[in-house]
Amino acid sequence: MLQRYAKLVVLAHSVFALPFALWGFAWGLWEERAVDWLGKLFWVLVAVFSARTAAMAFNRYADWRIDAKNPRTTSREIPRGEVRPREALLLTLLAAGLFGLAAWQLSPLCGYLAPVALVILLGYSYTKRFTALAHYILGVALGLAPVGAYLAVTGRFSVEIVGAGLAVALWVGGFDVLYALQDEAFDRAEGLHSIPVLLGEKRARALSLASHVAAIGLLAWIGQRLYAGGWLYWVGWGAFSAFVLRQHWVSRDKSRITRTFFTHNGVASVVFGTLAIAALWL
Repeated sequence: MLQRYAKLVVLAHSVFALPFALWGFAWGLWEERAVDWLGKLFWVLVAVFSARTAAMAFNRYADWRIDAKNPRTTSREIPRGEVRPREALLLTLLAAGLFGLAAWQLSPLCGYLAPVALVILLGYSYTKRFTALAHYILGVALGLAPVGAYLAVTGRFSVEIVGAGLAVALWVGGFDVLYALQDEAFDRAEGLHSIPVLLGEKRARALSLASHVAAIGLLAWIGQRLYAGGWLYWVGWGAFSAFVLRQHWVSRDKSRITRTFFTHNGVASVVFGTLAIAALWL
């Protein structure tokens, strides 16, 4: 049963947001050194995994009828009958409750903001029914990870951490536009909204690339403001840039988009997050 639920929420895709959440957490510790970091880290991890579980389980619940029609997604757990829709909804409620608990354990401010985060995380699942900006709403949902982790430690926002959240939003939105190219014909036939449906493939690819260039630029701006001579950060930034941009070349062949989506973006996130954290302390 646990294995089915792990597949339902694609647990392996936590690799996208988690390194950025840990970066935001380490960043906050670097600024606020007198913090009980171990307890904070535990609840940050609980918040990240529960938020993502709630979002993915609800997405599968909200979209299961669409998934059953789409040849690319008919093998997902609900269309195949491995998980019932109400099980996915129950998992959503349990994970959302756990997220709320974790947020309150981190700080009252995080607790008050938790419902706002949940509206974005869960509401994303319905956005493709009425707006092509769904890709970037997903990006905002993942962009909350570094901002929330930083906020949990420091209790405040900063221009730089908001910039980091925006960089993640543009990065995720950009690669989700590429991912949506696989479903352009299906989405158009079903009346669903996406950037490829709205703009066509060529312009969608151009917007995706522009989003990634903007994300890379924001991370460079953060590096200049925060890291000064921290060469490790710039190695991570260079690796992130290379992997993110390379996916545009590889994904010219649509049959390679799914694999490219995970490998290039997963490696980019892990390498950047690891080196950005190390650079804070070295």
